[in-house]
Amino acid sequence: MSHGIHTRRQLLRIGGGLSMLGAAAPFAAQLAAAGAAVSQSAPDYKALVCVFMFGGNDANNMVLATDQDSWTRYFTARNTGVDPIALMPVGTAPTAVGATNPLTGRVATAASPDAWGGVLPIVPRTIQAVPAGTNASTRTFGLHPFMGPAKTVFDAGRLAVVANIGTLVRPVTRAQYEARSVTLPTNLFSHNDQQSTWQAGRTEGAQRGWGGSFSDLLTGMNGTNALFTAVSTAGNAVFLSGQDVVQYQMSTGAQPAVVINSQAGTSLFGSTVAPSRVSDIIRDTSSASLFAADYATTTGRSIGAAGSLNTVFTSAAVTSVPAVPAYRNPITGATETNTLAVQLQTVARMIAAAPTLGVKRQVFFVSIGGWDSHDVQNTAQPNNLSKVANALAYFDEVLGNLGGVNMREAVTTFTASDFSRTFTTNGDGTDHAWGGHHLVMGGSVRGGDIYGQFPTVGIDQGTAFRNPDMTQAYMIPTTSVDQYAATFGRWMGVSETNLDLIFPNLRNMVTRGLGFL
Repeated sequence: MSHGIHTRRQLLRIGGGLSMLGAAAPFAAQLAAAGAAVSQSAPDYKALVCVFMFGGNDANNMVLATDQDSWTRYFTARNTGVDPIALMPVGTAPTAVGATNPLTGRVATAASPDAWGGVLPIVPRTIQAVPAGTNASTRTFGLHPFMGPAKTVFDAGRLAVVANIGTLVRPVTRAQYEARSVTLPTNLFSHNDQQSTWQAGRTEGAQRGWGGSFSDLLTGMNGTNALFTAVSTAGNAVFLSGQDVVQYQMSTGAQPAVVINSQAGTSLFGSTVAPSRVSDIIRDTSSASLFAADYATTTGRSIGAAGSLNTVFTSAAVTSVPAVPAYRNPITGATETNTLAVQLQTVARMIAAAPTLGVKRQVFFVSIGGWDSHDVQNTAQPNNLSKVANALAYFDEVLGNLGGVNMREAVTTFTASDFSRTFTTNGDGTDHAWGGHHLVMGGSVRGGDIYGQFPTVGIDQGTAFRNPDMTQAYMIPTTSVDQYAATFGRWMGVSETNLDLIFPNLRNMVTRGLGFL
């Protein structure tokens, strides 16, 4: 699936969201009224940053229950196949490449868990419930061995884990799922559909995401620069598509946009004639087509905004954002570009520019791909988890002193993904599943803790053990995406009434928020 390449049809659809406002549904009218009310005062700044992991992250190897019963079931399920994906227990020393791991009896390679050392222990501030039928007196937890920077932020109280989230219409038990006695999300296990459902509450083809709906309500706070309310560094994202708001897509780097300037002496793609001609064409509002005229007006406004943004990006507050640290692939040892960290650097620059732009509320979308680990999981996922951990820690550090101001409390960052993956291995990877764990970071986050219900882990073992939280090797979510998203919306200032409009399934859930903000 391509992210960020516009076809003509996609451009027309985006533009159509502008030219068809007169036919907007009552939902949009209600949001518009609410947005007008919110815009009356905006004394502060808040930003929400979505980190989307495209492909389906295997959360079973990101956050792990490490108490004896849980670990035994985990290790039994995953320490099999031609290339076992089971991680080593807490406290295990790394085995040198070429040496024999004393626990597994295997010769360690750089791309095998034998060489990585044990999972990193984390201690939640809240005692986590022990599943029924286990012998443990308490549950303990760990992070992937390559997520040391994330552990540091967790231990500092600015990062939390939210357990077993997934797309849901209403709560569902194992018995209800297997009997199909309750309504289930459409097209479970489909990449495109579950990416869309996570971002928009509907399957592929959805035209409005919940980040865009938040932006619709909050854009009135941003004055003349409302165009910068919803910002993507990862191409076109349904997450940021609203009824009124059009997401601003920007590149990473010192100059975030290519500016078409019609003034004499300027150049576009090596031509001094092209800027004037292109500017005339795209600003022409004389067309008989209302759509074409409307599109020209909007495009002209975008060009002006891009020029303003490039100017602001030369300010001291923006240019003082630190460079992204060099990143080394923990498997190969090669130096690579951590593209997620680079995107978050651009987000930090936008946040630094917010006071000059007069922007009070922003929603950002960044992404990292490569999580569809049907095979060679030990090569791909660990490097990606390391990139996420390093990028989040970098972003946390930058926000701690952004232009001389601690902006951590004003910015909340969270992860999302298509789905998690099967608890069992297919030999050297995992397949599509359902519920998974996610990370939330920020100064306003009640971090150092685990929220939601961490599931019982392990696959059925005849009559000796039957897992109530898992079926066919995948976790049944106990927390819905709607609950997760509504918690962010409430923090951003979205009312309960509007949360019900944006998330119609929220009223089906037992709780409306998760308490991490």
